[in-house]
Amino acid sequence: MKPHLLYVEDDESLGFVTKDNLEMQGYQITHCTDGKTALETAKAGTFDLCILDVMLPEMDGFTLAEEIRRFNAEIPIIFLSAKSLKEDKIKGLRLGGDDYITKPFSIEELILKVEVFLRRKSMSGNAPKPTTYRFGCYEFDYKNLGLTCTGQPTETLTQREADLLKFFLDNPNQVVKRSDILEKLWGEDDYFMGRSLDVFISRLRKYLRHDENLKVENIHGVGFRFNM
Repeated sequence: MKPHLLYVEDDESLGFVTKDNLEMQGYQITHCTDGKTALETAKAGTFDLCILDVMLPEMDGFTLAEEIRRFNAEIPIIFLSAKSLKEDKIKGLRLGGDDYITKPFSIEELILKVEVFLRRKSMSGNAPKPTTYRFGCYEFDYKNLGLTCTGQPTETLTQREADLLKFFLDNPNQVVKRSDILEKLWGEDDYFMGRSLDVFISRLRKYLRHDENLKVENIHGVGFRFNM
C-alpha cells in the first residue's frame, strides 16, 4: 500500500505543486488547507506521516501538532515554515515535531526527509523489540511507549523519545558520541539536528527525575553517558 501523508498548507499554489510532486513519488496525499479541518481529518483517518505548515487559518501548525500528539504519539511530524528563527524551530520540536524545514524549500529536500522518516518508521515497526526494560524505579515498555516509576503516573513517550531512551538503555554506563546518536536516530549529523537532540535529552532528564541514581551525563565535546 502507498504511504498515506497528511499535508496541511493554506497556500493554494504551493499546496498544489507540493502535493503533485509527492504523488509523483508514489505517496497518497490528503491535503487540508486549515488546522481545524486537518485535526478532524487526522482523527478520522490513518496516516503514516504529517507535513504541517506553521501559519494556518483556524488553528496554527504548532497547536495542531500538540493536538495530534494527544492521540498519536508515534507518527512523524515535519513542520514547514517561513520563520527561520532558532526559537521557532526549538518550539516546534518541543511540541512533538520531528523535523522543521524553512521556506522556501526544495521539493527534493522534503521528499528526502519523508523517505528517511518512513524508512525509519518501517524499520522500527519490523525490528524485534523487547517487551520491557526495568531500571531504577522505572519500567519502560518500549513497544507501547510507556514509562512508569513506582508510585507515579505512566508517561507516554513519543517514538523519538522512546528510541533515544532505548539507545541509552542498550548502552548503559558508556560514553556514546553525539554523532553516533544523530546518525542512528536522526539519520544525519548537523548543527540543527544536534539542537534537536538536546531538546530530547532535556525531556528524558525530566522523565527520569524521580530516581536520583539515574543520570544522563553530558560529556563535553564528545556526547553523553547514561549512568545507572
